[in-house]
Amino acid sequence: MTASQPVTPRLSSAILLLRPNAEDGGLEVFMVRRHVKSDFAPDVYVFPGGSVTDADREAEVTAGVAVPIDALTPETALGVGVRAAAIRELFEEAGVLLAIRDGQPITLDPAFTARLAEWRARLQRNEVTIAELAAAEDLVLATDALTYCAHWITPEASPKRFTTHFFLAEHPAGQEAAYDALETTGGVWVRPATALAGYEKGDFPLVFATIHQLRDLAAFATPAQAIAAWRGRIPNTIMPRIIRRDGQEIILMPGEAEPE
Repeated sequence: MTASQPVTPRLSSAILLLRPNAEDGGLEVFMVRRHVKSDFAPDVYVFPGGSVTDADREAEVTAGVAVPIDALTPETALGVGVRAAAIRELFEEAGVLLAIRDGQPITLDPAFTARLAEWRARLQRNEVTIAELAAAEDLVLATDALTYCAHWITPEASPKRFTTHFFLAEHPAGQEAAYDALETTGGVWVRPATALAGYEKGDFPLVFATIHQLRDLAAFATPAQAIAAWRGRIPNTIMPRIIRRDGQEIILMPGEAEPE
């Protein structure tokens, strides 16, 4: 593609899964490390997420599969697929399923836990859909548990692009986040400030958008504060731009002046 013909960004979504730290209740977020062989942003820490599929869109408009919501924006309304995709990707990559049964958060027993492990593996192999999981286990996807917090579009100059909607969600009690060992090679609960400090030291690799989202999260003392701050807000769409200086790529935020 030329500069006048940028790649069309692929629709995707991701979840910033939050919990209070066990010691002082401070905010932690779950991050996974992408496989070194990933074709996009390899070997960096990211929030669980991925591309929206036709099955995700269908799940959102199939009766009884998703909790009805009043979306703030058309881009996150049910039927677009971003909420179901975020829930599915969180389950596939982190093993956490945001769902309810009979109006209550799901509770795990050994038999249900074993079935979920099998469902997770089958989803990862594209053998089933998230709607089929929900129907078989009498679950409803907790699409109302997602708080819309960010929309980033990969720079136009990038050879592979995404238009990604990000959501906050509280870690459900009784479940344990664990990376999938397929697309990801690690998983960690981390304070935003700790992740950013690790990035500065060179031992916690991050990409541009994630750095800025961690900075935003670091302003809040608890998950409840972060979710309350974003609830009801419509985030600005952010599409950084890339410039080249001395053979190096530099990413700039919209409106940011070029370095001299």
